[in-house]
Amino acid sequence: MAIKISNPSSSKIQDWMINYIADLLQASSDDIDTDTPFDRFGLDSAAAIGMTGELEDWLDLEIDPTLMYDYPTIKGMATYLEAQLSEMS
Repeated sequence: MAIKISNPSSSKIQDWMINYIADLLQASSDDIDTDTPFDRFGLDSAAAIGMTGELEDWLDLEIDPTLMYDYPTIKGMATYLEAQLSEMS
């Protein structure tokens, strides 16, 4: 179980997603570019659901799996999620 952080910054959310995708792809986190669209990583719908589900748990925030299509990069999605968390506090 991941340790929850209250109101993590966009940078922390990006780090979480980078590590998640790197682990999923069995790649180095250095190989994951935050401006690369998720579909370029070869993530399918099952991977999107898995990642958003774990993000929900970590952030304690309901996240629609289709959010990855609205914000198709790590940087874009992390910025959006940080804003959502800020609005809640």
